[in-house]
Amino acid sequence: MAQRTEPDEPPEELVGPLGRGLAVLRAVAAGPGSRHRPGDLARATGLARSTVDRVATTLLRLGYVRAEERDLLLAPRAAELGNAYLSSTGLPEAVGPHAVALADALDESVSVAVPDGDGVRFVAQAARRRAMAISFRAGDVLPAERCAPGALFAADWTEEEWEAWRARHGEDPLDSAFPAVPPRTPSGTDGSTDAVEAGFRDRAHRSRTDGWAADDQLIEAGLIAVALPVHDRSGAVVCAVSVVSHTSRHDIGSLADAALAPLRGAVAAMEAALAGAASAERGEPPAGPGAAELKEELGSGFLQSLARGLDVLCAFGAVRGPVRLSELARLTGLPRATARRSLITLRHLGYVREDEDGFRVLPRVLELGHARVSGLTLVEIATPHLAELVLRVHESASVAVLDGEDIRYVARVASSRIMHIDIRVGTRLPAYATSMGRVLLGALPEEERAAALANVRPEALTPRTVATPEALAEAVAETARRGYGWVEQELEEGLRSLAAPVTDGRGRVVAAVNVALHAGRGAPEESLAQLLPHLLATAAAISADLTAVTRWSAVRVS
Repeated sequence: MAQRTEPDEPPEELVGPLGRGLAVLRAVAAGPGSRHRPGDLARATGLARSTVDRVATTLLRLGYVRAEERDLLLAPRAAELGNAYLSSTGLPEAVGPHAVALADALDESVSVAVPDGDGVRFVAQAARRRAMAISFRAGDVLPAERCAPGALFAADWTEEEWEAWRARHGEDPLDSAFPAVPPRTPSGTDGSTDAVEAGFRDRAHRSRTDGWAADDQLIEAGLIAVALPVHDRSGAVVCAVSVVSHTSRHDIGSLADAALAPLRGAVAAMEAALAGAASAERGEPPAGPGAAELKEELGSGFLQSLARGLDVLCAFGAVRGPVRLSELARLTGLPRATARRSLITLRHLGYVREDEDGFRVLPRVLELGHARVSGLTLVEIATPHLAELVLRVHESASVAVLDGEDIRYVARVASSRIMHIDIRVGTRLPAYATSMGRVLLGALPEEERAAALANVRPEALTPRTVATPEALAEAVAETARRGYGWVEQELEEGLRSLAAPVTDGRGRVVAAVNVALHAGRGAPEESLAQLLPHLLATAAAISADLTAVTRWSAVRVS
């Protein structure tokens, strides 16, 4: 991994549970698989098993990890830690739209990266969808010497920083600690630290002279890129933007000829956007369960100081740029002394830096699972919640999206009843006759809704089906007004369905979740009273996870 800047001796005010909790969270995020047993985490961190168990209990209750049987997995809420860094920098807002426009103009992938010690960490990506896909995730880290942005950042390194790079490369010459890149192949003297450093220093020097840098298959064979630095108002390099392609489309010379001019234009627009951004946009950190209440509920199994430290870390996302201690204390509701101890610990671990104008959260926070959870799909996010819903209500549950005039099922968990609703993922049903379809149609803006309904020719699928355009329009409008969908035997005799909307981080309805059951289970009002509270809670939980994951990343359906 990128080098750490921890002092040799830990400070006296170090918050031990916070440090140990972050070590466990980092191990869950960095492990080779997505599932981890507590015993494996104890071995990976060197912590006692009892300590790992207490940390896991706390992280589970806070929602940063989840459990499946005996395994621990990262939960979508872990994205909030990386979101705090991304929000505090303003980079996604200022740079992201121009990266997308550049990718569209060139029909090539574009990535944005920031320096992280002797590594390069990606913070945004505008990828082209091709069979030969090129994609890094926000949070992935690369060795600086193996990518174009690294040469741009190294152009300003001090000799102390070069010495830190030499130490890291000497200890890990094959880059085994960087899972986002293929490991180096041992290559005799050409792979020695001296040889690699000579080539890296030459690229850094040329990037300072030329103003841009190239990656000619440094990451892996066939992958090439050109990159330019982006400066802030003080002239400091804050990030680098790369246009990435493949040797099947370009060589490094033709890519530079095609990309550098539009890349320079995009960088100028990015720098103007950064200069015009507000220096201190205030908001509120994500709301989570209160540490004091959870401590009272769970007792000694809950590490309150770990919860408070994570609250401090998330609070950085509510303020653009540096933050004063007093502001962090206000945002978290913690005493200044408590917030200060958390900051001392976070600084010691390399997640926070203290400057004259306040504290800044550093990109290393992205290593706490952001890359893994930012790549989650809607299906991966929703399915655990569907499983919990089915356990509570003992009926089948599904998630669907609007697809033309139909809904398309994208996730489903069936109940264990002998008689249950048999629908499979991928099934398409007419939106007008389903509870999820009415929720999704009702969420459309008025003009879009009117246009969508104008194309529908409802059929009487059962004697109860709403089968006239006027009645359907009113049924959809009523669904939108009350906030949930209810369909009683309109799609099929005996089939009752209840649905609720699922929203993303921008408040847009992107899917619907439903419970379907046989009408013979009881009267409609009984089913509504029994199921609606659980369904709304599930929709809110899925929406909260989507909000965390989609704050700065687009989510694929599957």
